[in-house]
Amino acid sequence: MRFRVHCREVSESTNLDARGGVPGDVFVAREQTAGRGRLDHRWLSPPGVNLTMSAVFGVEDLPPETVATFPLVAGLAVRNAARRFAPRAELLLKWPNDVLANGRKLAGVLCERNGDAVIAGIGVNVGQTRFAPEIAARATSLALLADAPSVEQVLDAMLAELDLLHGIWRQRGFAALHPQIAAVDFLKGKTVRVRQTDDDAEPIDGVCGGIAADGSLLVGGRSVYAGEAHVESGSFSLAVVV
Repeated sequence: MRFRVHCREVSESTNLDARGGVPGDVFVAREQTAGRGRLDHRWLSPPGVNLTMSAVFGVEDLPPETVATFPLVAGLAVRNAARRFAPRAELLLKWPNDVLANGRKLAGVLCERNGDAVIAGIGVNVGQTRFAPEIAARATSLALLADAPSVEQVLDAMLAELDLLHGIWRQRGFAALHPQIAAVDFLKGKTVRVRQTDDDAEPIDGVCGGIAADGSLLVGGRSVYAGEAHVESGSFSLAVVV
């Protein structure tokens, strides 16, 4: 893809900005005033310290079940980009949208359908070294893992990985990337509770069998397609970084 990057000093939300974009547009803000993630979690970030971005991808020719797997593709792109700067960290994907480094939240993804496009909102803790007390034990940043790169360097790496993996996903489908995603699955083998997106749905408890070939999470023999997973011995649901 040929990306066109639009930078703003302050934005309410880059995902909101991206709703006015077309495929290939990337919206970046030094500061977000109302950033959010799945289930309306908030992300608080000092201005100019972390990467907050949203990229637009066209999906008008793809079936809904294929589009539904894109958040994991975007998550793998974030994980692989982070690996360039923190090669010694254990970088894993926590279904459906988090990237953990050594068990702590490093980044998050929020994908939203917008007409014939999908907006991939991405946030990465880059230079932040202090966090609010309520998340300090569960959050980390590239600056805490290795020599801190610049936000611009992380953006370049992110776009390169998104371009690469989006191309593979488009040409060969989710199946071509599933082995890579399964290999860095944080939840597999753990006892988890999944809060489903539907508020009326009962939580699902069980041993996680991993991420299935259709992008769902296998829990206690059941397939979960949307929700938020918690490890039974402690929550890993930090404020989503978007």
